[in-house]
Amino acid sequence: MSGPHAGPGGQGGAVNGAAAARGPEGAPPGFDALRAPMPVDLAIRILRRAGVAEDKYDSYCVVDGPVVALFVAYGRGAVTGAGPVDRYAGPEAFEEEHLRRTGRAALPAGRPLPGVVGALRTGRDRTLRYDYGTLPEFRRRVLEAVRGVPRGQLRPVEWLGAEAGVSGATTAELLEAVRSAPAPVLIPVHRLSDEDGRPVDCGLPTGLVERLRAHESIDEERLGRFAAAGTHYLGSGTTRIFCYPTCAHARRITDRHRVPFGSVAAARGAGYRPCLSCRPVAA
Repeated sequence: MSGPHAGPGGQGGAVNGAAAARGPEGAPPGFDALRAPMPVDLAIRILRRAGVAEDKYDSYCVVDGPVVALFVAYGRGAVTGAGPVDRYAGPEAFEEEHLRRTGRAALPAGRPLPGVVGALRTGRDRTLRYDYGTLPEFRRRVLEAVRGVPRGQLRPVEWLGAEAGVSGATTAELLEAVRSAPAPVLIPVHRLSDEDGRPVDCGLPTGLVERLRAHESIDEERLGRFAAAGTHYLGSGTTRIFCYPTCAHARRITDRHRVPFGSVAAARGAGYRPCLSCRPVAA
């Protein structure tokens, strides 16, 4: 018998045998070796080929940070958003939040914005530009002041007011501005504290703030001892300059020359001048 229902020796058997040789998806033998993964930035490539202007969307990718990986979005040469990966249920959740906040879609990209990897590695983001979107001028100025806190150092929230030129702002207003940061961790909101050096509600989980501080070698136990003694500033008996306890200059003061102060007024009353680096009088 021949025809479509022929047995193994007929035409049907030959067809079935060829289909088996082609594999379960009907592909020729060896076709799997020609497969290639879809490019991460396929959507961006399609938009470019279609002539869609790049200012109509943002790009983003995952970048390894010091203690946590981050989604980092960017466009037009500026960071437009960022956040710890474990804060989101997945990339789609980050994309949705970004769209709500900026009004622009965030599309996966193959590489991060130049400077982001170095900023996360060194803890210094001064070469980056940020697109703050619709944030009011007050909040932008506060966040730019936050960017001025060096790696491994802390500043009290009240310090931000004078640094940002908004000295009449309340602590609550300053913290609200800090929590509006579109790119926490890159913008080092974890380097803010209360007067005793304890973490404040900066918009990041307390556990993550503590891990970031530990990575930057901020000695919490040392700060706790100073706070317990009512010490908020450290003076040098040799230079007659006083600083915040985490200032690089303060860490170089030897025990025999270290002079503790509870307030700026006490330090100035003793004839000490404020450090020009950490600027303690700003608070």
